[in-house]
Amino acid sequence: MLSRIREDIRSVFARDPAARSVWEVLTCYPGLHAVWGHRVSHWLWGMGLRWLARLNSHLARWLTGIEIHPGARIGRRLFIDHGMGVVIGETAEIGDDVTLYHGVTLGGVSWNRGKRHPTLGNNVVVGAGAKILGPFTVGENARVGSNSVVVKEVPPGATVVGIPARIVASETREPSAALSAAAKKLGFDAYGLTRDMTDPVANAFAGLAEHIDRLDERLVQVCKVLHQMDARMPEMELAKYELPDFCREGKVLDSLAAGQSRPEDDEKN
Repeated sequence: MLSRIREDIRSVFARDPAARSVWEVLTCYPGLHAVWGHRVSHWLWGMGLRWLARLNSHLARWLTGIEIHPGARIGRRLFIDHGMGVVIGETAEIGDDVTLYHGVTLGGVSWNRGKRHPTLGNNVVVGAGAKILGPFTVGENARVGSNSVVVKEVPPGATVVGIPARIVASETREPSAALSAAAKKLGFDAYGLTRDMTDPVANAFAGLAEHIDRLDERLVQVCKVLHQMDARMPEMELAKYELPDFCREGKVLDSLAAGQSRPEDDEKN
């Protein structure tokens, strides 16, 4: 039990840069409280205490604004961000490492008994306000855009948007090394930004990040070549604290640090 709680807390820190402390996560994250409440409700449901399970889930909804039927099957490390208005039906199944944003509905379109709610594979991300309706599967690593209405199966790795939802990307490629490094440095990649992301703003920022990274690499190469030539670089006219990190090493700067004067200074004297 304690290991699962620690695992849930770590998953919050991994997917929400706003999380500042364990105490804050324990006391101020309704998505986490809803998942913990559901585990109790689901256990009661499995023991045949159906009314008590429904009562517990009702109390959890009252406290968190998130409604999860006790019969729903939820995997490990589910993260419900913000959470208000999330509804998960009785026969819904959710895999591991799934992320749901506020206003998401995993609902049914039939009054018949039996399987009538969706199944979400591992690592699925469902944007705010999205509705997934029916007894079909959303494949692993799929992404559902905000406010989309999904009424049919989604292949693994696909991205779907719109009403009704349509596939706009058939696979999710890994981001470039430069983009991954930038995301790691910033500590935030909640939406799984990739090179084929359909969001034009995200694409623009991704392109800028990669372009800046290439420019940095080229500047490093230029600095190294000029230092090898022992050339008088323009950086000598800059104050020391203004020098870029990648230009702080080399023959010219080493000689200045040793107290040697510049040729132009000797001519003035």
